[in-house]
Amino acid sequence: MHIAIVSGEYPPRWGGIGSVVFHLAGHFVELGHEVTIITRSHSDKVPSQEGVNVVPVRWARLPMAFTRSYGKRAYKALKKLHSSKPIDVINAHLPLVSWKRKEFRWLQENIAPVVSCLHGSWLGEKEGVKRAAAARESATWRNPNDLAILTTAKWYSRYERAGILESSICVSNSQSTLKEFKQWYRPDQNFDCEVILWGCDHKVFRPPNIDDEAEQLEHERIRLEYGCGDEEALSYSPKTETPMLLAVGRLVARKGYMTLLRAMPEIIDKNPGVKLVIVGRGHMKSSLEKNARKLGISDAIHIQSSLSFDELAQHFRSADLVVYPSYYEGQGLIPLESLASGTPVATVDQEPLTEMVDSTVGGLFKRGDPTDLARCVNEMLSSDKTAEKASLGRDRVLSKYTYDHNASDYIAVFERAIAKMKNQSSK
Repeated sequence: MHIAIVSGEYPPRWGGIGSVVFHLAGHFVELGHEVTIITRSHSDKVPSQEGVNVVPVRWARLPMAFTRSYGKRAYKALKKLHSSKPIDVINAHLPLVSWKRKEFRWLQENIAPVVSCLHGSWLGEKEGVKRAAAARESATWRNPNDLAILTTAKWYSRYERAGILESSICVSNSQSTLKEFKQWYRPDQNFDCEVILWGCDHKVFRPPNIDDEAEQLEHERIRLEYGCGDEEALSYSPKTETPMLLAVGRLVARKGYMTLLRAMPEIIDKNPGVKLVIVGRGHMKSSLEKNARKLGISDAIHIQSSLSFDELAQHFRSADLVVYPSYYEGQGLIPLESLASGTPVATVDQEPLTEMVDSTVGGLFKRGDPTDLARCVNEMLSSDKTAEKASLGRDRVLSKYTYDHNASDYIAVFERAIAKMKNQSSK
């Protein structure tokens, strides 16, 4: 079948949605399907994948408003694409594309059934921004995107409602997201939605290969660069006295980085040689560095604004523990990438993170609570069972959270959407 994927993120935009769409498209091709991606234009080169055609469209570079401008142009691009290469199914990734109900209807009546992916809601994002602001993570006005979410989420949520009311089938990336959409939008009894948690690339995010000399040298370079390279660390031993903590994600308030920084003095008290490496881009870098100085922990904090995909994967392998203190997620892929890498993870005791991580494969702490975060990290760094948890986490990823699983599950949904539309047309 010819699958047209409408996604506001796609590499070189490597956000959660962009990463998922990139890998899923490649797996669809491996299953024998043809894929066209309609995404926002970008000045950097789009990575090529055999069998995947990318159609960039223009968009207004304004917070939130870009979803509507991109949606209008993606709508036109779908019409043009269908006229030259008939489309069998449209896969729209919400909320980064905003279409009206009549636009969803037209696409389904004139082109193909629409399967909309629910990655989390704008109203949920708004709640996350409010929680983070209440916890003094960062002033909302400092980030135009957060300010736009806070002030316009209700307005743009109508496009999400259009998606769940008019799509042939919706697919939620977590039970938590599905509950959110039912709570916020109260769909009728015809709402057809499945839950498929995204996986990760288990071949890229994998445990260390100690027999690979080049990889071992890169591990040693990373550990020494951050000042956490004692002999035990260089041999991947959990008995290291210079543990490396890793936090990955955009440098925005709702990711919880200030909570993590506030926990660091207690973590350092129990683990004097510990270092925290934060990987991400965003407006909060200077404020995080400023607060690290105020807390007297600057020597233990390193912020990396950009890493290649391979470098990031090696950071996951080289870390002793990944910490994910987010205030809001539709799903959250970082914990899965950590578990796939054989690295233990500590995250918040809230859905949807608890749909993937529990006490058998990781550690949990109260959201927004620095003391409980420090307690969790210190316990995991000192426990002999932490390495076993990481191994079980890798097994969990392989059993249900890979793109191989996702691709076959989605093809089944696409085929059901096509059959559903044919049945409706024959009535």
